[in-house]
Amino acid sequence: MKLEVKMFARARDLAGCETVVIDLPEQAKVSDLRAALGETVPQLRPLLSSLHVAIGTDYATDDTLIDASLEIACFPPVSGG
Repeated sequence: MKLEVKMFARARDLAGCETVVIDLPEQAKVSDLRAALGETVPQLRPLLSSLHVAIGTDYATDDTLIDASLEIACFPPVSGG
């Protein structure tokens, strides 16, 4: 399945674009997405372990199955004060 993954904040800066297209097998999990992002956009590798992934309106864990019909977005951790 082809996924269009939206990038935000530092993830977008490192990727150099707002969306990244990833090709994953059916029944892929978020952990598979992280691995594919690291292969497709090596600049994201330092961020991958802490990157938040949202599928639809919910944050997902590495074991979450990806539903290609929903929007997928990646957010780095946020800090502020």
